[in-house]
Amino acid sequence: MTPLALYWLVIAIVLAEFLYSALLTLLNIRASHAPIPALLKELYDEECYRKQQDYAMTNRKFSLVSGLVSTLITLGIFAFGGFAVFDRAARAVSASPVVQALVFWGIFYLVSWVVSLPFDIYRTFVIEQRFGFNRSTPKLFAADAVKSLLLNMVIMGTVLALCAWIYTLTPRWFWLIAWGAVTLFSLFMQYFYSQLIVPLFNKQTPLPEGELRSAIEAFADRAGFRIDNIFVIDSSKRSSKSNAYFTGFGRRKRVVLYDTLMEQLSTEEIVAVLAHEIGHYKHHHTLLSSFEGFATNLLMFWLFSLFIGSDALAAAAGCEVASFHVNLAVFSLIYTPLSILLDIVTNIISRRHERQADAFAAAHGMGPAEASALKKMSAKSLANLTPHPVVVFVEYSHPTLAERVAFLIQ
Repeated sequence: MTPLALYWLVIAIVLAEFLYSALLTLLNIRASHAPIPALLKELYDEECYRKQQDYAMTNRKFSLVSGLVSTLITLGIFAFGGFAVFDRAARAVSASPVVQALVFWGIFYLVSWVVSLPFDIYRTFVIEQRFGFNRSTPKLFAADAVKSLLLNMVIMGTVLALCAWIYTLTPRWFWLIAWGAVTLFSLFMQYFYSQLIVPLFNKQTPLPEGELRSAIEAFADRAGFRIDNIFVIDSSKRSSKSNAYFTGFGRRKRVVLYDTLMEQLSTEEIVAVLAHEIGHYKHHHTLLSSFEGFATNLLMFWLFSLFIGSDALAAAAGCEVASFHVNLAVFSLIYTPLSILLDIVTNIISRRHERQADAFAAAHGMGPAEASALKKMSAKSLANLTPHPVVVFVEYSHPTLAERVAFLIQ
């Protein structure tokens, strides 16, 4: 394709992505008028339901505005030579392709961070505050923002520098070797996530001996699942929303409970939530999801290798010659439609996994307790009970609450 054709293709893709997202939002607005499923009618009284509808509509309008701003800035940077400006700045710093890639993407990431920060502030201290979810202070928010910025730059910079360096060594086999290196790095991060990343933001303390720990360990024994590390995380300092998850694998595997979860659910309900998570491990969903991610990344690296040396792609962004960093930036925009399709497939598989995990909990007698826990958590978070079927199909990683409850209590 000619540079001009690629130029307009990128613009069309960026606009199409926004219209696609806006269409899904509008479908959910339309579905908000549907009646609440009979199984969930007790979740909200009239006042709470009005609050839930207000919360949902506020977030939908916010997503439309923030998405529009993001789209306009992306279009502006690409269409009016922003990539070329970043490229010249990177080349002025160093002749090294690795350093150039770091400078170029460092500038790009900082611009994105500055643009998104006001929206993050508004979401936290206006929307979440208004509906009673926010517990973060300005000081904590600022500390989180700075730590997240630095952490992402270190992690992304490491991966980017590694990939750029591999490309300088072997352009032909770059895609395969870089994919292998990124896969190993990803496995390392998964293995040590709780020890390296979580402590930067939250305090984790072992769940003390008592009724809850005994109940969890007793269920794990019945289910044939070894569990030694059970931790509580101080999520309540940021939000009143609750969750629980497993992290790591092998000897690093641990259960993490939000302290808000312990405030909102009974012992039996918490055990039921963990029974669902144990079901994921029993069905090897974590391993399967990792393989899906590795396969997707392999496809992405191979496709990028086809574009990485294209002068036409660089020219579409206003640059004179192809480079690792510029071509990666333009490719990331062109890759968007395929990324959306792959996400749909991934969500279909994820919903299947969630049903299997629910079936595991139900088979061990925890169905009604899990249904009760799901309803409580959904009510506390003002969850949308009537999502549009199209939105569920393309975006939801879990079946709808109504579907899950119907299965769990049958």
